Amino acid sequence: MSDLLKQTEEITKIILEAKKKAQIETKEDKSKDFVSNNTDIEWPINCVVGPGLEGAIACTSKIGYVNGAKGWLIYRGYDIFDLCAYSTFEEVSYLLIHGKLPTKDELDIFNKKLINYRDINYTIKLLMGLNVEEMNTMAVLRIGTNFIRHDSTFIDSKYYKPDFNSHISSDEDSIPMETKPMGEKEAIYEFKKADYQEKSKIMEKELVDPIGYKSSYRLLSGVASVAGAVARLRQGKLPIEPNPELSFAANLIYMTTGKIPTPVEERIMDVSLILHADHGMNASTFATMVVASTLSDMYFAVGSGIAALNGPLHGGANAEVLKMLKEIGDIDNVEQWYEKKQQNKEKVMGFGHRVYKAYDPRARVLGPLAEYLIQNSDNKESKKIFKIAQKLEEQVIAHLGKEKKIFPNVDFYSGIVYSCLNIPVELFTPFFAVSRVSGWTARVIEYVQRNRIFRPRALYIGEFDKEYVPIDKR
Repeated sequence: MSDLLKQTEEITKIILEAKKKAQIETKEDKSKDFVSNNTDIEWPINCVVGPGLEGAIACTSKIGYVNGAKGWLIYRGYDIFDLCAYSTFEEVSYLLIHGKLPTKDELDIFNKKLINYRDINYTIKLLMGLNVEEMNTMAVLRIGTNFIRHDSTFIDSKYYKPDFNSHISSDEDSIPMETKPMGEKEAIYEFKKADYQEKSKIMEKELVDPIGYKSSYRLLSGVASVAGAVARLRQGKLPIEPNPELSFAANLIYMTTGKIPTPVEERIMDVSLILHADHGMNASTFATMVVASTLSDMYFAVGSGIAALNGPLHGGANAEVLKMLKEIGDIDNVEQWYEKKQQNKEKVMGFGHRVYKAYDPRARVLGPLAEYLIQNSDNKESKKIFKIAQKLEEQVIAHLGKEKKIFPNVDFYSGIVYSCLNIPVELFTPFFAVSRVSGWTARVIEYVQRNRIFRPRALYIGEFDKEYVPIDKR
């Protein structure tokens, strides 16, 4: 066995050790929240709903499951640890989108399509006309999805005329939605392919179902190529053509840094992409599905997911963690720094999660992988940062772990991993989006099969019977 192969095998061992540790720590907890064995759900479902729709059940799904009490993350029935240990991002993406692990032939065809869709020359040309150096990287990523939309579909063309009769005959607000929604056994509005009429004879572009599988593939590859181009343009360099000989993870690093990664770097990036691919009905996934439920299209839907992920309460925490660790400066400063944070009742970035009351399974994997990268690195600054992170984790868990169930989340170590892979800090959140495209589009495809436009209500707490006063008397 070669040294490089031994190193990638070592990564697999690290992941399986993390799985073993997770099983030991949560073996007594048998709870399964938000799970039903009945596929024919009777609506409405009784649930306790909090502000921000917390606790609300909006749909059913077979795609992903998060159990915060046990620290579980499941994709299509498969444990995230097993997928990280044995699978690839391409295979996991196929699993999420199509609902099953692919055969060798199916994966080969899928990979060829993804490789083909990496080439987005028209989109890159348009991006080069923007002042990317001065723009928010997530804003450029969102604009890039619109450029891909324009280039690969007829949606923006004057020749595109959707058949509204096959969609919705009227705005759903005209339907009696003020009554309690009971749901339907069959889809109320089934998505059908738009009627592309009067196709120009001089236009040779391939028509793409704007909310189907091909759009999912195009976005999966295209958003990654946009992220790579953004990294280069922000450095004042020309974008790099994708390398068809490289895997998704390796090509992403290559287009970003200009260097072909080692097998170890490729493997760790692949694992990171798998870990970020899906995570339940989070804010960006919900935003994507809300837009798709109007029967808009996959490109605008993913663009809304990117916009939601741009918010500091959802994405970007790993960059803040890295900034925080650098501000601490030295391992000897950790205790005093943390005590001051506690006295001021300030949040420590990278700890705690809206869902998890156990150690985040993604952090269980990324922490040891960060350590593995650090051990095989000559970068003294990275080694110091990681030691500070380890010391801070000890402090927080000792203080808040047992009683308040606060542990490191995915963001605590992911920034360190990306830094060791030479990914610029401003690309951390775009890389998150690159991997999440697979989960976003999978959930869109699933939801529109039995689509019902999202339409929650607000509890009115305003006044009644106020008398209008003309402006000259106010």
